[in-house]
Amino acid sequence: MAEQTLYEKVGGEDAIGKVVDYFYSELVLKDPTVNHFFEKTDMEKQRRHQTKFISFALGGPNQYTGTSMAKAHKGMNLQPEHYDAIARHLGDALAHFGVGKEEIDEALSKVNTLRDDILYQ
Repeated sequence: MAEQTLYEKVGGEDAIGKVVDYFYSELVLKDPTVNHFFEKTDMEKQRRHQTKFISFALGGPNQYTGTSMAKAHKGMNLQPEHYDAIARHLGDALAHFGVGKEEIDEALSKVNTLRDDILYQ
């Protein structure tokens, strides 16, 4: 039997959608370190986009068709403390929904491959 993808381990797109909702509403938008980056953002669109992106990043169906990370973050001049806050919030959101430490570390490791495309743009 084939090993489950991380996407399957966390419960698929529906579960990831719940994680993303919690990630934004309870963590990111309440954090003054990063919430100002979302002041003019259509959060419903952002949540849909982020759910698809995280699903893809965790080995789910290839449904992410958004712009590149560098292009999406151009002009934001994100610094390491901003990136680290977002990564920490993602880990906390996954943990809130019962995802194990090993899976969280694997997820954050995959997301971390995009760090250079996000910072200092």
